[in-house]
Amino acid sequence: MTNMILRNPHLRQDFAASLVVFLVALPLCVGVAVASGVPAELGLVTGIVGGLVTGLMRGSSLQVSGPAAGMTVLVFEAVREFGLPALGVIVLATGALQILMGVLKLGRWFRAISISVVEGMLAGIGLVLIAGQLYSMADAKAPASGLAKIAGLPGTLIDALGQTDALASLALGAGTIAVLVFWKRMPKRVRTVPGPLAAVGLATVAALVFSLPVATVEVQGLLGSIQPPPLSSFGELANFGLISTVVAFTLIASAESLFSAAAVDRLHDGPRTEYDKELMAQGAGNAICGVLGALPMTAVIVRSAANVQAGARTKASRVLHGVWLLLFAALLPDVLAYIPIPALAGILVHSGAKLIPLRQIESLWREHRGESLILVVTAVSIVAISMFEGVLIGLALAVVKTAWEASHIRLEIIDKGAGPVQAYLSGNATFLRLPKILDSLEALPQDRPVELDLSGLHHLDHACRTALENWAGRHSAVGTEPVRVTAKPARPVARPEQARAA
Repeated sequence: MTNMILRNPHLRQDFAASLVVFLVALPLCVGVAVASGVPAELGLVTGIVGGLVTGLMRGSSLQVSGPAAGMTVLVFEAVREFGLPALGVIVLATGALQILMGVLKLGRWFRAISISVVEGMLAGIGLVLIAGQLYSMADAKAPASGLAKIAGLPGTLIDALGQTDALASLALGAGTIAVLVFWKRMPKRVRTVPGPLAAVGLATVAALVFSLPVATVEVQGLLGSIQPPPLSSFGELANFGLISTVVAFTLIASAESLFSAAAVDRLHDGPRTEYDKELMAQGAGNAICGVLGALPMTAVIVRSAANVQAGARTKASRVLHGVWLLLFAALLPDVLAYIPIPALAGILVHSGAKLIPLRQIESLWREHRGESLILVVTAVSIVAISMFEGVLIGLALAVVKTAWEASHIRLEIIDKGAGPVQAYLSGNATFLRLPKILDSLEALPQDRPVELDLSGLHHLDHACRTALENWAGRHSAVGTEPVRVTAKPARPVARPEQARAA
């Protein structure tokens, strides 16, 4: 690793970029860990592994990995249901699945996941994350379910206004959000300090100067927080609930990482992402995080974009950011004890808001209402039910929508008033369009012969074939002439004089 960095012709740019990424990653690593209900140091461990392990591997050269706000809700639920020791097992299994999928070259197929499902997933995560962290800002305990979190918010915020400690906590969190929102409007020289670091730093100073009665991060020390999963925890892999959690971790972490890679590729002109290798790199990082009992990792667009914008040229920048995280965790862990929890909650509320694609929903509603429906239903299902079921519902809706749109079929009827009635079917005849097809065919005259031409069909499924055969049998029994079916190509001599579409 040292030789790679020293021989790097872009060392100066990568060194400067690594410091920027470190300053962006530090408060986010701590904030994600606290919000996930695990020791703050575990967030730093995941960031370190993301830099030193995943950062060295091939895949996406400028993408930065670490603990992500998008996984916070899922991790919190997993720790609450299965306990902290089982988290290492879940993350380790997630990493193993990602490596396997990379070896099988399934990484590129994640690009085939409906973007509406992914955005709906992130929106649902964002809503639950915002609701949960508002309770932390108000110095209150959040309910377990997503719906309960949202329903209980008004009462919690009203109660906080009447309590000195809660009001101070809420004000500090709100101030943190305000700094993040307005930081981009500050002079360029001031903005050399990353917004998240500035927000947490100002909140920490305010809490110390004014002696605010707010909760701060509990410090255990880097080595004290690392807890490899005991062998007894691996027996939980027989639990269906834990297996479904592993699948959810794998799906969400992989999709978020590979979609982030696609976004980062649009920000620079360097080498493009090798998706299967990137998936294996993420898997290797998660496997090590699992062994250490740390948080799961994904590629994070905020840190990755900061890396590119700071002038990074090679993977050395992300490796060095892991080095700085390691040095901080080893030499200055007590600094974490001064960070107010409401400030970290404010950072995550801001991050959660950015996960909700309001502009995309508006655009989709104007142009593709079906896609906007999938997005909204996925998000609502995640809030109302759970992460795993919500994603499955979104994927099922996307499949149904695609099947419906792919089953375009047209039925043209030519009726000259005398002689046989000619019916031409073209397109894809599937069970989804069967009711309209039968309604149109059953409306044909019963006392006239019918010539049914199927030569224009690209696909005829079993349900449609059976239904057409049954209709032809019924029509022949009632009418004076049997139905004549043509399956070979046959073009009408003239354009239909009378046509209607099914």
